[in-house]
Amino acid sequence: MADVLRKGLLRLLGVVAVLTLLTAPTPAVAQEPQRTPVTVPALSDWTPEQGSYAFGAGTRLVASGAAARRVADTLADDLRSAGHGTVPVVTGASHPGDIVVQVRPSADAAQGPEGYELRSGEWLSVTGATETGAFYGTRTLLQLLAQGDRVPAGRTVDVPRYRERGVGVCACYIHISLPWLENLVREMAYHKLNQLLLELKVKSEAHPEANTWGYYTKDEIRRLVALGDRYHVEIIPEINSPGHMDPWIENRPDLQLTDSDGNKQPARLDVTQQAAFDYYTSLMDEYAQVFTAKSWHMGADEYMLGSDFVKYPQMLKYAQEKYGPGATPQDAYVDFINRVQAHAASKGRRLRIWNDGLTGANTVPVTAGTTVEHWLNVAVKPSRLITQGYDVMNASYSLYLVRGGFHSDTEALYDQSWDPRSFEGERLTSSAGITGAKISLWPDNGRGETENEVAAELWPALRHIAQATWGDPHPDATYAEFTARGAAVGHAPGRRDLTRVPVPDGTYTFRADGASYRVAVQRTADGYATLRGTDGCLEIRGGKLTLNVPLQPGVEATWEPCDGANTLQRWELEPAAGGYHLINAITRMAVTVTDDGRPVQYPPDQRTPALWHLS
Repeated sequence: MADVLRKGLLRLLGVVAVLTLLTAPTPAVAQEPQRTPVTVPALSDWTPEQGSYAFGAGTRLVASGAAARRVADTLADDLRSAGHGTVPVVTGASHPGDIVVQVRPSADAAQGPEGYELRSGEWLSVTGATETGAFYGTRTLLQLLAQGDRVPAGRTVDVPRYRERGVGVCACYIHISLPWLENLVREMAYHKLNQLLLELKVKSEAHPEANTWGYYTKDEIRRLVALGDRYHVEIIPEINSPGHMDPWIENRPDLQLTDSDGNKQPARLDVTQQAAFDYYTSLMDEYAQVFTAKSWHMGADEYMLGSDFVKYPQMLKYAQEKYGPGATPQDAYVDFINRVQAHAASKGRRLRIWNDGLTGANTVPVTAGTTVEHWLNVAVKPSRLITQGYDVMNASYSLYLVRGGFHSDTEALYDQSWDPRSFEGERLTSSAGITGAKISLWPDNGRGETENEVAAELWPALRHIAQATWGDPHPDATYAEFTARGAAVGHAPGRRDLTRVPVPDGTYTFRADGASYRVAVQRTADGYATLRGTDGCLEIRGGKLTLNVPLQPGVEATWEPCDGANTLQRWELEPAAGGYHLINAITRMAVTVTDDGRPVQYPPDQRTPALWHLS
């Protein structure tokens, strides 16, 4: 009986103890510390506090001063695009639940020109010493709100490790649609990348003979640059020279380098001619009408690719006449770089070049102040360039994504804790002299992938370069955890879904300008459509090929055997005024109809695209 009473008493005491634990308030010291909020790039400095900030219907954006107001206005637009409703921008005192945007030059000096402080509690504040810093704080806020309307209470001072954090895009042969580039600008800003280095052709008024497809109109570039300015992405233009000039001089044989056998080189500018320098700098001046960047990229890579200076005796003659008998042919090449640098400097712009032409065979040095983008392992290593006083950006080939070719192995780079000190052929122990790093998109096989396929490959690489240039290159234990981090923050507000086909799969009659086709529309996995008629699938075929793509205006669209792997059979249906324009996914030209009823491709500024009515 005593054992029974004792066991019963113990059970009763146990129940009382459990009830006491359930009803007693938990001491603050027993709570687990809050985890660092998830962002890309990851926050390296987070001090948690008790509680959280709640975004809600009463939230306002409080901003004083023109710079803070601009940041707040952009944030308000992005909040609306992200589905958070209309948030008013006001001045004056802040209330609980508000978001305060401040630009204070007297802010913590450790923030530098791009850092910011974010504080979260009853209200949330973002403070930068500059407008750019405050803007980046709002990108962090957008990422946090993408995961819910509550932000853990705490404080961070978030500062980039490198000042150049970029993406390079060659839209130099294959046209890339403006909406795709606008998406890229938004994504870059969302992840705190600040340089879009863009090799492209702007339609020239000074040199109409150069206007082969695919160019951009000046109005298109003004629109893109305005977006970059608003989102703090500097868009740096490039006309690659003196090599890779064929998009510009294929119709100017007088400017083409001629070898000792009398053969013209359509891709090489003859740097020994004053006319060639005048031509190139006139293009620079025309670009200055639409680009606001303080840098100019002249490329300067692969000038003698597949050849040798010895086949061009005029190069040695020019160099020795200007620099003496000890000069080398490569001095003529460096001389052209330095003349372009002087022209750029006279316009308030800083020159950028690729590294591979700097092989050490020159006696004339590249002008000081030129930034060298290192992509290829040659005799002159990054450490030597830095010792010589040049700023060096890491543009490593391991960071490339090539259409239909090499793709950066982002997972392997992440697992190796890759950072901008790791160049092709050399790893440096210090970041001194390194401006940052960029990933590069190249169209070596223009029909190898569509824009939408490139985008799918790009986002992991973009997030990785953002992380590696802003903060700790390995914030998560595994690559899977890092990709989950990217999935949590999602995509930038305002990003357009370019994979949406505006009509369901089915059979339609397409009618435009007297032409009529019965067509089966089927969506492709990358978000375009194939158009299958009675004689096959519609395809652009014929004409002169550039990078394996028929880029000549006026090439006919024909019905060919259907091939799901053939990207030239993929089409964008662009809604327009009660119908649709048909735009080829690769050539980016729209279909028009000739007087005799044939469908042909043209740039939209040369021929009005046919308006196709579907029934």
